[in-house]
Amino acid sequence: MPKNHQQLWEECRQLIKDNIPPAQYDAWFRDVTSLGFDDMSLTLMVPSAFFVEQLEERYLPQLGAAIRRVYGQGVKLYYHFNQVKDEPRSAVNLRSAEPSATILTAGAKGAPANPFVAQPVGDIDPQLNARYNFENYCCSMSNKVAWGIGQSIANDPSIKTFNPLFIFGPTGVGKTHLIQAIGIRIKERDPGAKVLYVTARLFQSQYTTAEAKGTTNSFFHFYQSIDTLIIDDIQDLRDKPATQNTFFHIFNHLHQNGKQIIMSSDCSPAEMEGFEARLLSRFRWGMSVKLEMPDLDLRRKVLERKAEQDGLELSGDVIDCIAANVTDSIRELEGVVVSLIGRATVLNVDVSLDLARSVIANAVRINRKQVNFEIVTNAVCTYYDIDPDLIFTKSRKREISDARQVVMYLAKKIIKMPFTAIGARLGRSHATVLYACKNIEERMPLEKQLNDDLLAIEASIME
Repeated sequence: MPKNHQQLWEECRQLIKDNIPPAQYDAWFRDVTSLGFDDMSLTLMVPSAFFVEQLEERYLPQLGAAIRRVYGQGVKLYYHFNQVKDEPRSAVNLRSAEPSATILTAGAKGAPANPFVAQPVGDIDPQLNARYNFENYCCSMSNKVAWGIGQSIANDPSIKTFNPLFIFGPTGVGKTHLIQAIGIRIKERDPGAKVLYVTARLFQSQYTTAEAKGTTNSFFHFYQSIDTLIIDDIQDLRDKPATQNTFFHIFNHLHQNGKQIIMSSDCSPAEMEGFEARLLSRFRWGMSVKLEMPDLDLRRKVLERKAEQDGLELSGDVIDCIAANVTDSIRELEGVVVSLIGRATVLNVDVSLDLARSVIANAVRINRKQVNFEIVTNAVCTYYDIDPDLIFTKSRKREISDARQVVMYLAKKIIKMPFTAIGARLGRSHATVLYACKNIEERMPLEKQLNDDLLAIEASIME
């Protein structure tokens, strides 16, 4: 007698249970059930979007192996959950992003739009994350102007008063969410509109590939056909003159033909370095608006919305405690909520004020020791056995350059020094410091030794 989908999933869970610690199984798989298996598609019911993130990021190898063994090869995995707890009308289906760890909406193509393959009009993947919509975007005085302009563009793209729209602000204040929300609203109102979200780094990579393959004409043709082009982290085109020149011509074509251009950056056009003057002038043609650091009202709203989405009950005292102590970015606020859910789930306890304080203490170091730039510099140089004076020279020796970048990264992370202030201490530009910090962040997941070094240096600083 054939097994039904519940029995098949139970076999899967048993395989997973045999390959991960019991506490992890109880936390992340015990409450996951099968909704059905049909036409090589498996749909799992999970408690929240947070569970999807955890399963995809931490357990996809075990989950994938179990599914292949029980169900066979070529199975498509979907997750089903309610965005609002106990409210079926808020249900969402997400497709597993095999083999990567990026969550995609069900039915998405799963690959960046390809400018080298001819595609029917309107038949491009906009590369928008369905979660980054206006309904999930919290508004307060710190972002009200940017939110209002974004709404105006999204509700009536034919009005070009704000073209281009240049949104800037520090990391983690919601730039990516806002610019994607504009694109999602435009697609909702006009499904045939050709909207594309792309990071500046992906744009650079695509252009480099086009040059190597001799397909730059196809590259130009693809991007010039877009109705609304959304470029994230445009500052990453710094000191890339060939790509800047290409983007300059694409920008001109789109603007002259009444197409909307939306960009985000960590700084205003006036503060950008390493860009051609003619391109910077175009960045200022339309509207530049800054996203400020989240104020207290916004921080509370973000916490309430995040808790609601993840099915977490937070008391007013807990929300006030987090909002008062986690002040730098929306991303940090969401990270604290994720940590709270994880800690409460693993320990099988309710979220209390004491638990919140414990998580916050680990996340933001409430009782942080007073640290200055000299302490950071000396700690790095002591660890790497380097004369501190060499950090301030123009030396490009690998060991000196690496240590200098670590100083920049830790000065930003621990002391929260502005990029310009760090640059002034080291005789470098704001852009150089920004590049150094991003370089360290990108290397950390790939280089275990660098990770260990940073942990050891930070521990010595905070002793």
